[in-house]
Amino acid sequence: MKLAIASVAALSLAGGVTAFFPNTEQKPLTASSQSTLSPSIAQISEHLHSLGGDFTGEAITAWNKIAELYPEDTISAVQAMLGMGKPKAGVTRKPDSDWDFIVQGDEVVSALGSNIEGHEKLKGTKLRIKKPGNLGVDVGVKQYSGYLDVDNDEKHFFFWFFESRNDPKNDPIVLWLNGGPGCSSLTGLFMELGPASINAKIHTVDNPYSWNSNASVIFLDQPVNVGYSYSDGQVSSTQAAGKDVYAFLTMFFKQFPEYSAQDFHIAGESYAGHYIPQFATEILSHEKRNINLKSVLIGNGLTDGKTQYDYYRPMACGEGGYKSVLSKEACQSMDDAYPRCAAMIDNCYKSGSPWSCVPASIYCNNAMFRAYQSTGLNVYDIRSKCEDTNNLCYSELGWISSYLNKNDVMSALGAEVSSYESCNTDINRNFLLNGDWMKPFHTFIPDLLEKIPVLIYAGDADFICNWLGNHAWTEALEWHGKKQFNNEPLGPFMVGAQEMGQTKSFGNFTFARVYEAGHMMPYNQPEASLDLLNRWLSGGFWTSA
Repeated sequence: MKLAIASVAALSLAGGVTAFFPNTEQKPLTASSQSTLSPSIAQISEHLHSLGGDFTGEAITAWNKIAELYPEDTISAVQAMLGMGKPKAGVTRKPDSDWDFIVQGDEVVSALGSNIEGHEKLKGTKLRIKKPGNLGVDVGVKQYSGYLDVDNDEKHFFFWFFESRNDPKNDPIVLWLNGGPGCSSLTGLFMELGPASINAKIHTVDNPYSWNSNASVIFLDQPVNVGYSYSDGQVSSTQAAGKDVYAFLTMFFKQFPEYSAQDFHIAGESYAGHYIPQFATEILSHEKRNINLKSVLIGNGLTDGKTQYDYYRPMACGEGGYKSVLSKEACQSMDDAYPRCAAMIDNCYKSGSPWSCVPASIYCNNAMFRAYQSTGLNVYDIRSKCEDTNNLCYSELGWISSYLNKNDVMSALGAEVSSYESCNTDINRNFLLNGDWMKPFHTFIPDLLEKIPVLIYAGDADFICNWLGNHAWTEALEWHGKKQFNNEPLGPFMVGAQEMGQTKSFGNFTFARVYEAGHMMPYNQPEASLDLLNRWLSGGFWTSA
């Protein structure tokens, strides 16, 4: 999750979150320029009203405050809200003869009948599948790639599936999601937990700690216009994305029924702290389904903004296990800013309206990130400088993009877009300007805990979705096991004879801190990452509440 604030603006990564506001030629707003602000707001009020919520007195106060403090960001946001996003250019649809399997959603509805709920999500869908070969990625392991076409070909989601290297007939299935919002899950595949990485020579390198060592893994590019996925329109909310993911999984397990009876888990990082609670809730809302969801795993996630934003100052100022990187004055400034930030997030939580949620994002991101970013440190890893600013501090991202833009790779996978990019800043902006960023997704967790186990894990060197904030929100969460969970001490997380972190569990809820790892924990600690996954999938952390 990255908030590179150069005018509150940023790019995001493998799980990143950013606020992207393009430069504007319009005169910046000032505290006294209400007459300038009002016409802009009047222009878009009808659009925002259609998204839900009202332009309340509290929202007016919030907009006036950010206009005073951050005028350029405010007017950029107002202008951008007029027209959010654009379709992906350069798409070439492949003929049906290019695919090894094609599954029609209407046929699935007819075949499954009353055995599956949510039929309306499957009508007009199509699943097109290839068997990619000759890429040198996990040679000998069965794999599939392709597209789910949704809403009568308006949306096209790309996926890449790898069977377990161990026992695919019995091992569980894991869906992996990177965040952003707007970042490709193929980053997770080639940089973190997939069967191969890409080196500086743009060659594949086998990963012995791949998560498909003992589980089959699906990497899904979502929402649309992320990675190889594409659409004529846009998705700008986690709720809408959840319905698309339900359709994808239903279609996938219908085409491959040999996997549908196996345990299924959803894992992801960063903005997946939004995605996963919503997606799991969507799946479990359908009692009749062919998705055997057993648990969810969220790594370095953004889930409860109000609680988590309170821990940027402690993490940057020496209380997260690493030395302070800010001056006493900068630390005090962050402390002074948090009460207003919390009040704005509160208003967002209560109303759910973009009118309240967008100013909360603008104010809090500026107030809580600017000082850290001025240090030049990597927001994903407090231990190091950001050396490769063109690739969000990681040269590997550039190598991955070069590989996934090779013609032979795109042809083998069935990619229909003209180019691949790791993160789509339009999508990122769309979600933020729809108010999605600051909405409370921790509120889904108590109901999930009644049905399935939930793991919240965090690499402890990450700044942007730091372990302090993630630990704090798990203890602040209101659920039936709160008292017992909070009374559990953090105990050692051992990998062999070495202590690699700390964990605590009660009932279906587990928190894990992993030492010496940044935002992308599997990247820094691949062996510990795989051990944590395998123990989780086997029920090693679950207890009876």
